[in-house]
Order: sequence, then structure tokens, then C-alpha cells
Amino acid sequence: MMMQEIFFDCVTTSLKTIHESQRQTMLDVAQKLSEIVRNDGIVYVFGCGHSHIFAEDVFYRAGGLACVRPIFIEPLMLHEGAARSSYLEKQEGYITEQLSAYNISDRDAFIVISTSGINPAPVEAISWAKSHGALAVGITSYQYCDTQSSRHSSGQNLRDVADISIDNNVPIGDAVLNYGNCTPFTPISSINGIYIIQSLFSELVKSLSEADYLPPIFKSGNISGSSEHNVALLELYKDKVPELTLNNNK
Repeated sequence: MMMQEIFFDCVTTSLKTIHESQRQTMLDVAQKLSEIVRNDGIVYVFGCGHSHIFAEDVFYRAGGLACVRPIFIEPLMLHEGAARSSYLEKQEGYITEQLSAYNISDRDAFIVISTSGINPAPVEAISWAKSHGALAVGITSYQYCDTQSSRHSSGQNLRDVADISIDNNVPIGDAVLNYGNCTPFTPISSINGIYIIQSLFSELVKSLSEADYLPPIFKSGNISGSSEHNVALLELYKDKVPELTLNNNK
């Protein structure tokens, strides 16, 4: 059998498991997010390393919500040094200093994505959000939480600290394929994570609509007639989500 077929089976099986086991949790979170957005709150999204991809995936894109603010802490991403980002994620106290620049409040939600959920940065990030009264949502692997020791001095992992958590069904080590003497390869966390966060936001849009609140959704900038619609959303959210118009000289 071709590796792509094996991977396809892994992906479809994993997504089906998430859909069946996490469906109600995602509905519950979407309802809470709907109330926050209807009360002029913002949904913050944060992840270290590859997990920052999820913050980008729901930010300023066609069919996406304008009330989403990504937290991009570049030393915790990869382009300034991959090994250093991994080191910093494991340092206690680093993330809280970085988050002091964000005016999060009890009107907002804070989603933290970390597959292992054991490193200090995601644990402290979600604790910081809770200390400011925000709804703290974790997306993490319960397999990791159940088997791997926390690297934080509190002994807690992301699932322990979050107000509510969603299981991304990622196996230990992330990689799902094997061949010969190769180290296990082909990670699945990105596919699972994007499925979860986009499913969550799709339910959020539905909940907003059912509450007679027009969801602030961007149109594709590559279709005619979208500019006026999108500019209005930028104007509406530019103060709450400054990354939308940062360095915009036009």
C-alpha cells in the first residue's frame, strides 16, 4: 500500500474520532465564544512553534472572523531560530512578560494550542489569561496529558489549567507513519488542529447568526465588490485587533 493511502486512513480515522468525541465540547465552547463576541469581546489565539500556525489560519482570511486576534511572539515561532524557540517555550516566566503587551480582559476569550501541553509557555499563557478573567480554552492531546510529566514546576499541564479543553487526538510523538528502520514520520497535529479550530469557529458563526448578530466575516479580497465590505470590518476592529492594520500606509 502507498504511504499516502496509509496516511489518508490515519487522517480520516483521527478526524472521525475527534468529531465523535469532541463534538459536544466544541459546541459548548462555541456558545461561550458567541456570548463573548456579542458583548464586543475578542478571541485571542496563541501557540508556540508549529502551533502558531492555528492563530494564522483563523486570522484575516476569506471566510474568517474579524474579531480574532493572533498572538505572534516571534521568538516562540520558528523563523528567528527553531532550536531557540523550543528552548524558550520551556522557560518559566518568559511568556508572561511577553503577554503584558496585550490588554486582555474578562470580556475576552483566550485559546491556547499545544499538542503536548506540558511546557511552561502554554501552561503559563493560559494561566495568565485566567488571571485576567478571560475564558481560557486549551486544545491539546489527552494522550500526552495522560502519559507525559509536566515541565512546569506546578506539575500542571494545559488541560489541568484550562477552563475547558478539547482533545486533538494526536499520538505521542505526533508522527503517524512507519517504514523500515525510519524514525516515525509524518505529523498529524496540524491537520487535526485546523479541523478543530475551523469547526469551532463555524459553530461560532452559526451561534452568532441564530442570536441575530451579524458575524463579522471577511470576504475574499480577490473577488469584485469585497473591498468596501472588508474595509468596514478593518475600521470596526482596528483598535481591538491592531495587527489588522499595522504598518498600513494606504
